Amino acid sequence: MSEVTLRFDGHEKKVAIGTPFLDVIKSLGKLKETIAVQVNGQPRDLPSRVESDADVTLITFDSPEGKEIYRHSSSHLMAQAVKEVFPSAKMTIGPAIEEGFYYDFDFERPFTPEDLDKIEAKMTEIVKRDLPISRMELSKEEAVKLFQQRGEPYKTELIEEIDTPPISAYQQGDFIDLCTGPHVPSTGKIKAFKLISSAGAYWRGSEKNKMLQRIYGTSFPRREDLDAHLKKLEEIKKRDHRKLGKELDLFSISDEIGPGLVLWHPNGAIIRKTLEDFWREAHVKAGYELVFSPHIARLDLWKQSGHLQFYKENMYAPMDIDGMPFELKPMNCPFHIMIYKSHLRSYRDLPFRWAELGTVYRYERSGVLHGLLRVRGFTQDDAHLFCRPDQIESEILKVLDFTTFVLKTFGFDSYDIYLSTRPEKFVGSPERWEQATAALESALKQKGLAYQIDPGEGVFYGPKIDMKIKDVLGRSWQCTTIQVDFNLPERFGITYRGEDGREHQPIMIHRALMGSIERFFGILIEHYAGAFPTWLSPVQAKVLPITERQRDYAGQIQQRLRGAGIRCALDDRNEKVGLKIREAQLMKVPYMLVVGDREAADQTLSVRNRAGESTTMTLEELQKKILDEIATRVG
Repeated sequence: MSEVTLRFDGHEKKVAIGTPFLDVIKSLGKLKETIAVQVNGQPRDLPSRVESDADVTLITFDSPEGKEIYRHSSSHLMAQAVKEVFPSAKMTIGPAIEEGFYYDFDFERPFTPEDLDKIEAKMTEIVKRDLPISRMELSKEEAVKLFQQRGEPYKTELIEEIDTPPISAYQQGDFIDLCTGPHVPSTGKIKAFKLISSAGAYWRGSEKNKMLQRIYGTSFPRREDLDAHLKKLEEIKKRDHRKLGKELDLFSISDEIGPGLVLWHPNGAIIRKTLEDFWREAHVKAGYELVFSPHIARLDLWKQSGHLQFYKENMYAPMDIDGMPFELKPMNCPFHIMIYKSHLRSYRDLPFRWAELGTVYRYERSGVLHGLLRVRGFTQDDAHLFCRPDQIESEILKVLDFTTFVLKTFGFDSYDIYLSTRPEKFVGSPERWEQATAALESALKQKGLAYQIDPGEGVFYGPKIDMKIKDVLGRSWQCTTIQVDFNLPERFGITYRGEDGREHQPIMIHRALMGSIERFFGILIEHYAGAFPTWLSPVQAKVLPITERQRDYAGQIQQRLRGAGIRCALDDRNEKVGLKIREAQLMKVPYMLVVGDREAADQTLSVRNRAGESTTMTLEELQKKILDEIATRVG
């Protein structure tokens, strides 16, 4: 029997052709942690057989590929359990997702928590059976016939759309599912799992299609990892910005007004104002100029910008004004271009840095709306830079410095950064793309920022940098984007007079730091668990007199602190001070100032912070402490 050479990290191994990779990995003593293998860069199941010389990489759960394979296998495990408990359920799709998996079923009713318990118990039983998971390859006709016989119309519909046979499916016991794989070698490999919730979902995400029943779950190789994840999910529930937004009276969304449209309550509005004041002040210091633009414009503007062609599904129906069609703006950029066009520009004038907190309106399907994180009307922290080609790199460097400064101010100093390069369909010359991409990459390297290349994922009008911030729970949130644009300057015919006396086309850089005020605020609520740092807190101190005798002294404290620019409230209700303290703690007030007879006589304060620590301070000492925290934006 002929042998071939398998090259692993750091060593080689001779094996006979036809040997299952499972046996090879077992001989290496790595079978327990290995989920699948990569053979010459292609993922393969462990039961697949050695065919030729190859570079082999072991895939474990610790890798992104391993997590996806493990959790996709877990979705198959769940689907098998559902079919055994509820045979009338029809299967649709069940992918792995970040930190878990889901599967959609056509079932006559929503799944209940009791149903999930039954399904989970059946999954445990199937794991104990340790069923081998095997791959089969079928012709299109064989695959259609197989799933028609099994009464799975959604699978048949998917098969009909596949143009490149053979079609692969995976079998474990009597269960068969359409899938490209790979998968773990047997059901016994899936050690710890939990079904999290169920919800409705439309087939293929379209509201025109049938409503399905989706079950979410997660899985890990070790029970302790699952327990830690479930604990994290409980913490996420506690921090849910919708829950805290109601408890802290920050915002609401009213059906009478319309879904996806946010009402900012006084507490939320003062945080927003503070955030926006900082944003404007920081931009002016960083060399930006502030601009404002209207909420609507003639439809012709959006035709010229290309939004009507490329973005129509996210735009609202035009309105008629004086017999002409106008459109709610989905973007701010065309307005900034029109400001540029209002004057002749020279190479000496560039760069222009124009920033706007511009409210835009975009249609989002009702099924994807989610509190502040996905809305229909929101305010972008937008800026557009107009520069010469030779200025791109220096401007990107400034933007990166400014971005990290702003995000760090709000407590974010960990990021995942992606550099997206030229897609198949693009505008502008390849030379300009190379110049812009090189400038973006050079700026990232100069700043020592780790990044990943996202090949072909640039927008059609230019390359971009995306920064995903990580919150206190380690979750990633897409906020910052820096995009180079060759398209709009060309569409609108904007130019500058060069040193050579000729007209040249400027480069436009789109830049958003927070993404939108609404979404960023929702992220902040969850990041801080509603306990905002002192500079952002709607109420920074609350005075709590113990009895009516201290009411005048308490009122004087409130007025003094307010006069110093501190947001101070007074709770002079005829209630026990313990109740006042508990309520102030629930509202996450940074400082509770308890005053009784002794404090009034000594002209002091009993200062209690959110952590429950108490100390005695003079009013002057407290005022300085709070003002220092506001000035430095800490605490």
